[in-house]
Amino acid sequence: MRPLTEDEVIDSFVNADDRELAVVALPHDFPLTEWDHLDFLAWRDPNTRSRGYLVAEIDGAPTGVVLRAASSTSNARHGICNICRTMQPGSQVTMFTARKAGSAGEKGDSIGTYICADLSCHENVRLALPLAPNEYRASVDRKIDGTARRSRAFVERVLEDAA
Repeated sequence: MRPLTEDEVIDSFVNADDRELAVVALPHDFPLTEWDHLDFLAWRDPNTRSRGYLVAEIDGAPTGVVLRAASSTSNARHGICNICRTMQPGSQVTMFTARKAGSAGEKGDSIGTYICADLSCHENVRLALPLAPNEYRASVDRKIDGTARRSRAFVERVLEDAA
């Protein structure tokens, strides 16, 4: 991912209104971000844990979405993140929703998917060994490519039907 400034990140959000943009809190270590090792930027809001953010490059431009974490936790023993496809304990996978962009979002339309609770998918796929014995054993490069592709696809679904 190409390096982004704080303003570029905040300006990239396609499903946020002015009120939401005013309260975006970047990660505390944002100035230390190693952009060469990121396929997308994702983090939990350090001030409001129910909020998260995901920024991916769509057609060469940074495109971000504001995420809302489910308020309840799962009772499942295990869960799989739909972005990195990593099996985790159930408490470490959370349902995140994103309001759709444009008029669909103004009407209340949203999409959701299960994602690593700490939004660390880009780190999880870089582990040489799977986190669980029965996890699909793909090469690290294939896992990275798949994670990048699925993160972009999620953002593109937020953009669908945007006017």
